[in-house]
Amino acid sequence: PPTEFIPVAEKIGLINQLGEWVLRTACEAAASWSSLLKVSVNVSPVQLMNNSLTDTVVTILRTTGLDPYRLDLEITESDVFNENTRSLEILSQLRELGVQISIDDFGTGYANYSYIQQFNPEIIKIDKVFTLNIVTNTASALVVKNMVNLARKFHCQIIAEGIEDKEQLTMLKNMGITLYQGYYFSKPVPVDAFIQMLPRSFSESGSP
Repeated sequence: PPTEFIPVAEKIGLINQLGEWVLRTACEAAASWSSLLKVSVNVSPVQLMNNSLTDTVVTILRTTGLDPYRLDLEITESDVFNENTRSLEILSQLRELGVQISIDDFGTGYANYSYIQQFNPEIIKIDKVFTLNIVTNTASALVVKNMVNLARKFHCQIIAEGIEDKEQLTMLKNMGITLYQGYYFSKPVPVDAFIQMLPRSFSESGSP
């Protein structure tokens, strides 16, 4: 699992090379899909501190031909809101390219009103720790409602993670959330299998 191999890669100094390979592979695949589809790639805290990250992204976008607006880089909440000036500078550079930034694992770290106002991310991903028991736990439901209200205030898209059954999905829909991620839809699959899951018009380059 990423929680095991990423810390090892960071410790032994391979995370930047690994992250670059993942980003290039993802962008190469997405470049052949419909222009209506985006691709999301996680960025490690170590990558986010690397001065060459922006140049790496620029080079990969240029060589793969992927439109920057179709790339979404996912940053964990604690990495953005730890008051690390260098990280914020790099994220600002990436956004100037047209790349979108998602706040992953939202609700589990340092987020508060002032930080959201300062950074104003394009996408907020509600962590599965809140969505998994949303049907049976009123506290989790209240937290998710508050997150939705906060995201709406700053005109952010909202993605709910950890969807595993229809009851969860229905409740989140009733809260106004329209984007979801979880095993209810699919477990992780290789890219070829992913393509087979798409309507034909979405698996080819260009708009349907």
